[in-house]
Amino acid sequence: MQDKEEERSLIMVEQKLAKDGFTEDFRVADGRLRPFSSETISYGPEDVTIVDFYRFEGESDPDDMSILYALECADGTRGTISSSYGPTGDTDSLGFLKQVEDLGKNLKKDHK
Repeated sequence: MQDKEEERSLIMVEQKLAKDGFTEDFRVADGRLRPFSSETISYGPEDVTIVDFYRFEGESDPDDMSILYALECADGTRGTISSSYGPTGDTDSLGFLKQVEDLGKNLKKDHK
């Protein structure tokens, strides 16, 4: 049996999401969500749904925080994007995901 901390580690969550079909790794560039596996495919906020998200605090430093988003795109592509959050957050990624939230396309939570 795994303890709660182990279950909530970033690696464990990423492995579970991959088993659930969230296999693409995303980044935000030029205001668009882009899979690392393609230079030509990109998605706007209207094409993306936030299925779930997970927050993590650093083991030794609570200011070392990150967030992992499970995303689904309009064409069925599923994947994840992670970012630091708080004062050191990735403003491009967090800004894009805020636009998705503002469109009401967040927390679908039916991936289980």
